[in-house]
Amino acid sequence: MRTQTTAPERAQAQANGSTVALAAADRRQGGRPPGPSAQVRAGRGFTRRSAAGDVVMAYIGEQAARLKEFDPLVRKNAPDSVHQMRVASRRLRSTLQAYPAILPTPATEHLRAELKWLGEVLGEARDNEVLSDYLLSRLASLPAEQVLGPAQARIRAHFAPREAGERDTLVDALNSARYYALIAEVDRLLADPPLTAAAAEPADKVLPRAIGRAYRRTRRRMQHARRTVPGAGRDTALHETRKAAKRARYAAEAAQPALGKKARRFARRMQTVQSALGDQHDAVIARAAAREIGVRAHLAGENAFTFGLLSERAARDAADYEATALRAWKHAERRTSVR
Repeated sequence: MRTQTTAPERAQAQANGSTVALAAADRRQGGRPPGPSAQVRAGRGFTRRSAAGDVVMAYIGEQAARLKEFDPLVRKNAPDSVHQMRVASRRLRSTLQAYPAILPTPATEHLRAELKWLGEVLGEARDNEVLSDYLLSRLASLPAEQVLGPAQARIRAHFAPREAGERDTLVDALNSARYYALIAEVDRLLADPPLTAAAAEPADKVLPRAIGRAYRRTRRRMQHARRTVPGAGRDTALHETRKAAKRARYAAEAAQPALGKKARRFARRMQTVQSALGDQHDAVIARAAAREIGVRAHLAGENAFTFGLLSERAARDAADYEATALRAWKHAERRTSVR
């Protein structure tokens, strides 16, 4: 026999704007949990005592809205739209990964896998554009006497077909049944989130623990990277550290409306580390691309001297960005706290 929800109980839940409390009340009545409240959808009015599930679901709702907002812009090939849609998909996935105490891992496993797929499709379309811009900007910074042969044309010829091909692949993905099923799954999550009991607990009790776990994961990966001998293995370890820092950053961003300035500061520190490591990764990939283009230029009978310079410049950039990331990490380690 179910206990009936009293009118005062439900009125109080509505006044607090708590989706978690309303869901609990409706379940005791045997009804279906409601969709997110206006407060949750807007992400406003949260405090440290707000339900942790409300705070996390508000952030998920914001990123889902951004994902949909940039869909038509990506189809129109609007500037920066691919990057913004990619960021929204990554934030969604990272939040689901970071808060298993609120949204249990088995319940979100399939959605996380589909968001990873979407992020990869968006990433492939974005990465060639980033590499092309990187090499062209470094080429433009060289003295004229060091640019031998049709270097600019060679770079454009290398990336243009790749960008076009990835663009076609991306549009096909956005028109696929798989993508529309993903969007429908996101909508179901928002309408009826599989919240745990911990979701009803205060934000300042639940959210810092999740952020702390994400931070410790980043710290372990950074320690491993610093112990790794410089070279391909270290570059891979730094790339994994970047991904962990990104998850920690997004976990803190989700909690910021409730936890305030400490979460905001932590997120900024993780963003600084993430950005420097992202630049380092781009430089590592650009170095390999410059070498590949140079080899093709040489085999075509062109002078590949300029591409050797670009490859060396990318190597120096990678070292500089790595040093920047390590300094940022030391700063973050000394000041990390979200409670």
